Amino acid sequence: MKYDTLQVTQTADTVTITLDRPEVHNAMNERLMKELILCFKKLNADRNIRVIVLTGNGRSFCAGADLNWMKSMAGFSREENIRDSRMLLDLYETIYSSPKPVIGRINGHAFGGGLGLVAVCDINIAIPDLKFAFSEVKLGIIPAVISTYVVRRIGTANMRRLFITGERFNSSYAKEIGLIDHVIPEDQLDSKVNEYIDLIRSSGPKAIQEIKKLVDMYLRMDAERYKDFTVEKIAELRVSNEGQEGINAFLDKRKPRWNLI
Repeated sequence: MKYDTLQVTQTADTVTITLDRPEVHNAMNERLMKELILCFKKLNADRNIRVIVLTGNGRSFCAGADLNWMKSMAGFSREENIRDSRMLLDLYETIYSSPKPVIGRINGHAFGGGLGLVAVCDINIAIPDLKFAFSEVKLGIIPAVISTYVVRRIGTANMRRLFITGERFNSSYAKEIGLIDHVIPEDQLDSKVNEYIDLIRSSGPKAIQEIKKLVDMYLRMDAERYKDFTVEKIAELRVSNEGQEGINAFLDKRKPRWNLI
């Protein structure tokens, strides 16, 4: 499928989505958001895709909201603003809830809503000395929609401070607070991404999907319900085709044949 704001490439079972508005630092406008939602929903439904990599074209990963788009919203009614914000929520939730592992290949700076895209990835690998900021407060607004996902990455104390101050921080600090998982020299970035792709390929695709659900259920359920959920889930997966293949492969001292399930 042809996109105006994205480059989408596939190698075997891995798809790389590249934000492709380098002239505006991959800032998000309505077109980019709609295309990114459409692209992820299409890939989420494709059983042949195992991994999705999200990155940006140019010097920035994503600079947040496009200024021209923000100007157009200045005259929006409350109802129009709510509709627009719901589209933004749909974007983040579509990526966060993807059944596929999503690797953030953070190749450039990220601000505001662009950090929301970082927060919804499962694994984030960045190059050194990038600049990040939750800069909404400098515009008299707040990073409301992304907060659901950011807090799961960095916790309430870090979120409160960084949201209030809008201060800039670098790759190393982003790793320290859990927003980024690895900081890697630029010439080793793709090697590290591929290392994770190989790790994912060696694991059961259904198991990975269920792990993502498991973490989400932990955040949604009370403690006793979650305990019951875990007992039922492990029992279900042990007798599943994938569980049986994985266990038998381990006992037979061979690699599991996930592709035959």
